[in-house]
Amino acid sequence: MAALFSIDGVTFDIPVVEIKREAPVLDKYATRTEGGNLEREIIGVYFNYTLTFPNLTLDTAEYAKLWDKVTEPVEFHDFVVPGTSGTFSFRGYITTTGDALRRVHNNKNYWGGLSIKLIAKEPARK
Repeated sequence: MAALFSIDGVTFDIPVVEIKREAPVLDKYATRTEGGNLEREIIGVYFNYTLTFPNLTLDTAEYAKLWDKVTEPVEFHDFVVPGTSGTFSFRGYITTTGDALRRVHNNKNYWGGLSIKLIAKEPARK
């Protein structure tokens, strides 16, 4: 799957295998009355994404560039990901990053199966 995505304006020459999108509705409060009725105040709907990359890449330099970017110790990033129509841009943070060592050949490590979870800082819909 070829998909346009960028982090802080940086694009990577690594295909995306899968993109998952979630849209949780977050509440300022949600409580039940004594009569059992739910009362709530919605803050908004947040669009969060999980991107998964190939199991093995031959371009270890590009993979290392992506790994370095997604593990930066910064509070927030600017993301561009596929949206419902075209692309969707948002500010957020990376909550989970993980991959696995797939192969060692000629003293070179080949990592793959990278997955990153992007969490929106602000609601996409209020």
